[in-house]
Amino acid sequence: MANLRKTHPLLKITNDALVDLPAPSNISIWWNFGSLLGLCLIIQILTGLFLAMHYTAETATAFSSVVHLCRDVNYGWLIRNMHANGASFFFICI
Repeated sequence: MANLRKTHPLLKITNDALVDLPAPSNISIWWNFGSLLGLCLIIQILTGLFLAMHYTAETATAFSSVVHLCRDVNYGWLIRNMHANGASFFFICI
C-alpha cells in the first residue's frame, strides 16, 4: 500500500513543499532557529502596532485602556498575551 501523503493530491502538495523539500546540505538547524526568531520578531511588531492603537499616555487612564483592551477589543487579551510572551521567548532565544 502506498503512502497516503505521497498519493493524495492535496497532501502531495504539502508534502512536496514542507516534508520532502529539497534543501542544500549546508543549511543546518541554525537556519530554522533564525527563521523562528524572525517570525517571532514579526509577531512582536504586528502585535505592538495593534497595542499602540489603544495606547494612552495619561497616567489617569492608562489602566483603563488596558482594561478596555482586554474586555472590549476582539481578542485583545490574546494580542496582549502574545506580545508579552513573545517578547520573553525572543529574549530567551537570543
